[in-house]
Amino acid sequence: MKQVTFSVGIAFVLWTLMFSPWTAPHLNFWWAMATSALLLMTWVAATCRDTFRLLRFAPTDIALGIAVAAALWAVFYAGDALSSAILPFARPQVDGIYAMKDGQSPVLLSALLLLVIGPAEEIFWRGYVQRTLARRTNPNRAFIVTTLVYTLVHIASFNFMLIMAAMVCGIAWGGLYRLFPRRFGAIVLSHALWDALVFIWLPI
Repeated sequence: MKQVTFSVGIAFVLWTLMFSPWTAPHLNFWWAMATSALLLMTWVAATCRDTFRLLRFAPTDIALGIAVAAALWAVFYAGDALSSAILPFARPQVDGIYAMKDGQSPVLLSALLLLVIGPAEEIFWRGYVQRTLARRTNPNRAFIVTTLVYTLVHIASFNFMLIMAAMVCGIAWGGLYRLFPRRFGAIVLSHALWDALVFIWLPI
């Protein structure tokens, strides 16, 4: 548990540096995110290597991963329409998130999201944190705690829409892992595909 707590603390520091209005302007967000995700995945490789054995990509896993990514994109599409109608600050905050990709190569960002950021985040949060907590406590508590922490690491952004997006994604991916831990490859794929979909290919 000490290792999990320490690694989550490191995640809080890294995410605060990336999203805080006092530090974010001094960083290239995408390279900072890729580096942070790789650091956390390296931690998993060093302390819980058997996590990587969960990564299987049978045809059914690939199909499920694509379906989950598409469904989650649809949820966010509908959520954007609803939030924009009832929250005056919603669309400006969403636009602020998308502004982070201004001036960046779509090809490079797609590669980072698909091959580095999405997979590494999922390996750390669900494959390591939630899985370890489930072993030490129980699966339901592990799901709740991991989802809460995954949401809270984004709080330094002071962006309500980003924080809510993290919560929805945490519930979706964490819930899938709670119900189908042997489908971890599909969950990783869905995270990577959703990242590229929502940020680059079909922005909302």
